[in-house]
Amino acid sequence: QVQLVESGGGLVQAGGSLRLSCAASGGTFRRYAMGWFRQAPGKEREFVAAISWSGGRTYYKDSVKGRFTISRDNAKNAVYLQMNSLKPGDTAVYYCAAQEGTLSVRAAEYDYWGQGTQVTVSS
Repeated sequence: QVQLVESGGGLVQAGGSLRLSCAASGGTFRRYAMGWFRQAPGKEREFVAAISWSGGRTYYKDSVKGRFTISRDNAKNAVYLQMNSLKPGDTAVYYCAAQEGTLSVRAAEYDYWGQGTQVTVSS
């Protein structure tokens, strides 16, 4: 059983930056591909970024390419999401998720989820 805890959310002005962190415990972290998803009020949860177990492969939602960077530190059991040039449309609760398999953009393929951290971007 893997436990995931996100941190780093907050309120930021448009154009600003935030770095989200996700700390994992209770499992062998390097076995898991990791993903970030987000859910805005009244909308479905959507894929943002994912990274393979080694960190060698990453994948991004088109609208965040060039602005967001996902990374991981297997020695620290952590995954990060650096978010730059934030826009009001990025406002959402951000969740990290783990899956014992290959990198995926589908939420249904992830086995473990954190509680989420709120990101609010003001215009």
